[in-house]
Amino acid sequence: MPVSTATELAVLGAGPGGYAAAFLAADLGMKVTLVDREPSPGGVCLHRGCIPSKALLHVARLLDEAAAAGSMGVRFGRPRVDVGALRAWKQRVVDRQTGGLAQLVRARNVRYVQGEARFLAGRTLEVRRHDGQTELLTFERAIIATGSRPATVDVFDVDDPRVVDSTGALALESIPRTMLVVGGGYIGLELGTVYAALGTRVTVVEMMPGILPGADRDLVRVLDKRLAERFEAVLTGTRVTRVRPLKSGIRVSFEGAEAPRETFERVLVSVGRRPNSAGIGLENTAVEVDERGFVRVDAGRRTAEPTLWAIGDVVGGAMLAHKAAHEARVAVESIAGRPAAFEPAAIPAVIFTDPEIAWVGLTETQAKAQGVDVRVARFPWAASGRATTLERNDGLTKLVVEPGSGRVLGVGIVGVGAGDLISEGALAIEMAALVGDVAATIHPHPTLSETIMEAADVYLGASPHVYRPRR
Repeated sequence: MPVSTATELAVLGAGPGGYAAAFLAADLGMKVTLVDREPSPGGVCLHRGCIPSKALLHVARLLDEAAAAGSMGVRFGRPRVDVGALRAWKQRVVDRQTGGLAQLVRARNVRYVQGEARFLAGRTLEVRRHDGQTELLTFERAIIATGSRPATVDVFDVDDPRVVDSTGALALESIPRTMLVVGGGYIGLELGTVYAALGTRVTVVEMMPGILPGADRDLVRVLDKRLAERFEAVLTGTRVTRVRPLKSGIRVSFEGAEAPRETFERVLVSVGRRPNSAGIGLENTAVEVDERGFVRVDAGRRTAEPTLWAIGDVVGGAMLAHKAAHEARVAVESIAGRPAAFEPAAIPAVIFTDPEIAWVGLTETQAKAQGVDVRVARFPWAASGRATTLERNDGLTKLVVEPGSGRVLGVGIVGVGAGDLISEGALAIEMAALVGDVAATIHPHPTLSETIMEAADVYLGASPHVYRPRR
């Protein structure tokens, strides 16, 4: 017989959006049940995404810095990578984070249920628990935070463990001699960066004319140059037409201007993500989904079913953990009866390659496509003292400015630590700062953060480090 339980708020999915929603609701005094298939909170981001990938990218960075130290007069022996120890360390990082979240679940008296859940109606969930029991969970309100999963393409539908998605690549079972990365988006390039640093000859294939199609070309050009040195090849405007497993490897056929015909030890398929909206019983509710499977919500993250809200990847838009966490706050405040709407001025995006690329707000590429009149200021890191001390002058900081008002509409950065620097740009846009405000804000020297101030100085024609002849 099913076990019957009741709660005030049910949260389906314990990723960065789901657990943030559960914790905030508990802090507001709600009785909360959090349901997820994993034994502890964190979702894909923590278990098989953001955190383990950034751990491995840190190792890749260490290996690159050790190699680059020779030009500074410091020489190390050839690194030896213990794959088993590296895999164990990555798992310890994940366990430490998930363990901390599990403690917070207990501290907040959130009921955590490991299992698979589906809606039977607008106020009822059927949960097939990990312990084998079936639970009928009734609730007053629920938040759908089921996230997304890697997209698949028919041509890669082969039953071979050497063809993997991002989860398989992060498992780090071994370091192949050669690997094909299908998809020049952020996930493929980040994981390609890891494997290249570990000694794999990496080839990237992207069907669009350039990698990172949504990013500003100014920023991508800097990354292009560095990837050309580290990857075996980056083939743009190229499509995979056939994948054939052989004893010697995975034989791949291509179509495109530079299309080779090669065999690879491993193939990583990274062609986007799709929402986890199917199989959770939404057909038993009034919730609406669009043609791509994304749940439709209003500004308060309410669905068409009065008792259900939805946040994160499953509602579309920027499929980013920090966007989901912000939506969590909006949804919970909406449920609590407070005025709340998801209307950020900008959402920062970061690609953790080497160099990192980060941007927020309007890009120059978007401005041109939309016919928006903007003025752009660029500060090259060749003029940055801090970048010089790091032997990383390959960076660039740029501002996209509204010419009449001087308002900062966008910020883009490529270089070491760009992901940590972009938050200042996000704050400037959210606060409707003017380029003069940024220039007048004293930044510490020597730092990489001062390149944002320097870019503002360039815009105003007052940079001491970028010479502009008098007209």
